[in-house]
Amino acid sequence: MLARFGLLALATFTLASCDAISAISPREVRVVGSSTVYPFTKEVAAAFVEAKKGRRTPVIESTGTGAGITRFCEGAGPAFADIANASRRMRRTEFDKCKANGVGDIIEVPIGLDGIALAESNAGPKLKLTRRDLYLALAANPMGKPNTAKLWKDVNPALPAIPILVMGPPSTSGTRDAFVELVLEPGCLEAMPAAKDLKTAGDPAPFENACRRIRTDGAYAEKGEDDTLIVHGLSENPNAIGLIGYSYLDANRSRLHGVPLDGVTPTYDDIASGKYPGVRSLYLYVKAKHLKAMPELKEFLALYTRMWAPGGELTKHGLIAAPQKVRDRSAEAIQLALPLDTTALP
Repeated sequence: MLARFGLLALATFTLASCDAISAISPREVRVVGSSTVYPFTKEVAAAFVEAKKGRRTPVIESTGTGAGITRFCEGAGPAFADIANASRRMRRTEFDKCKANGVGDIIEVPIGLDGIALAESNAGPKLKLTRRDLYLALAANPMGKPNTAKLWKDVNPALPAIPILVMGPPSTSGTRDAFVELVLEPGCLEAMPAAKDLKTAGDPAPFENACRRIRTDGAYAEKGEDDTLIVHGLSENPNAIGLIGYSYLDANRSRLHGVPLDGVTPTYDDIASGKYPGVRSLYLYVKAKHLKAMPELKEFLALYTRMWAPGGELTKHGLIAAPQKVRDRSAEAIQLALPLDTTALP
């Protein structure tokens, strides 16, 4: 009797779960996550509504990559987001949280490339920086010691004697994560040869402390997840530098310019070719259960694939088109609802 009751309860729960997923269909597409990917997804949403009368307007929220993936992983069903915008790859710990909450298969969709751009007001000092300079200026404990640098000249005698001030996003941001990975960490490995041994040691804490932690004494000023706040801050303080996605730099050329990094300026061509040091991929993460239950979600993503090509609408708004093979794989992942390869997650 107990066994029969258990099977009945399981069947009822499974049926209820299926009903919850099938009930998604009549509602709008919902997206949370990266402020960098946000303007691209908004462009697709606007085109999606315009293309067919009667479509519901997708709800797109700019929460930052970390906060967006956290919400995405809260569960599956009508109460939860369908897509997470992400300016870095999903982490293994985040995937495990999704799995624990019954999200099911997740589809990883690289949508294009971006550059971690250092921007400066057109009235600024025209800085030229290296990853080593930025490490020595912004790491909490460069060379394993507390950071005392106040001026750019303190980290490199060739730089001007102006205060170090970099405006950037908070720790929940994928842009900041990518900055640490692509700029701060390589700068540390160059400046501090012993860091190579720290990185491969069993205890990750010393390497994290010396190479990846950003100082909190004001030299790095958190401006929130919205890159437009950083753009505004640069207009108020021409001596500051902003850490933003390339699309925001491109959209504000009348008042900002890119700061060369290791001798390479963030431009479309140098990001697309990989010459610029701060190149990263941008992603959508999609719930396979929702994709199967929501025809509009599949149509929305199909439109995305048409808009991310070279010369497409999204490249006009600052997205760097991914290579053809990457675009083809992404379109196939959507069409066939292919689950992501978890072995590649950091």
